[in-house]
Order: sequence, then C-alpha cells, then structure tokens
Amino acid sequence: MGLEERLPNGILLASLEKLVNWGRKNSLWPATFGLACCAIEMMTTGGPRYDIARFGMERFSATPRQADLMIVAGRVTNKMAPVLRQIYDQMAEPKWVLAMGVCASSGGMFNNYAVVQGVDHVVPVDMYLPGCPPRPEMLLDSILKLHAKIQDEPINAKRAALRAERGDRTELVASSVKFAKK
Repeated sequence: MGLEERLPNGILLASLEKLVNWGRKNSLWPATFGLACCAIEMMTTGGPRYDIARFGMERFSATPRQADLMIVAGRVTNKMAPVLRQIYDQMAEPKWVLAMGVCASSGGMFNNYAVVQGVDHVVPVDMYLPGCPPRPEMLLDSILKLHAKIQDEPINAKRAALRAERGDRTELVASSVKFAKK
C-alpha cells in the first residue's frame, strides 16, 4: 500500500519548479531575532508540546549564513534596526521574513521616537503574524501559510514577472479551515 503501488510503472513526474520549492519548503531553518515577549512564545514553539521539528525547523540558527527564515519577534528599536538589516543582508538567498507580534508588525503600543513603527521599514516582510503576544499555535499556522507561499513561488524572474502580470496569488487558508474534519 505504499507509494510504489500507486504510481504507474514506478514513474513519478513533477516540474523542476515544484521539486525545488518542495525542497525549500521542507528545509527552512529560522534565524531567531527575539527582542521582547514574543520571543518566549517563539521558544515555546520549539519545545515538545508544539514541536516545530515536525516541519524540519528544529534547528534555530544563531548564524544568518545558515538560515532562510528570519522570525522577528518583538519590537525593533531604532538602535537595533541596523543590526537587523545586517543580519538580513548576511542571509543567503532565497530568504523569507516573518514579523511576529503587533510590535514587529506596526510598532504596537510603543508609538514613540525609539521604536520602529513596523519592521517592514527595515527589511521586506513576507508574512505578518498579529497578536500580543501571538500564541505558538498562531506561529505554526503562519509557518504553514508561508510553506504554501514558498511552494507556489516561481523560481526564475521571467515566470515571476508573468505571474505578477496576471495577478496570481497564493490562497492562504487558515489551518483550522484547511485541516478541519469534514
């Protein structure tokens, strides 16, 4: 009852783009950038109760050269913004950024001169995760949505331009809806 029995003559066909994106999706290593209370929730996601290892992400990288996903958890101050940008620039391509929490997304309740009003002023953000602080389940859900986005991403500039011209976007469905019992 394995995969071999379901395939005709043991042949499996897929496009190179699908295979490359499948590999990228299943080998995300996060570069942690925990700055405030959201970092506690991010660390909890790595623990045994929520087990981020089932997505191949158990290795939170301390070095940006070995990471593809930057999780910015918490408020970014003006003093920390150049450091964040430097770490982002040191990450290898392709790279993704997840803004975790309302402080990283929009500055939160800290509307003053010292806090950047959204990490998207410093680095391009692929996924925003709301909440103060967001629960580990919400982080796992946003990672699953990021996986769907990576899976549908074109791997060359020509296909990316065509897709943007057509206005195609990946439909991001909440995990509670996508995996609900029917």
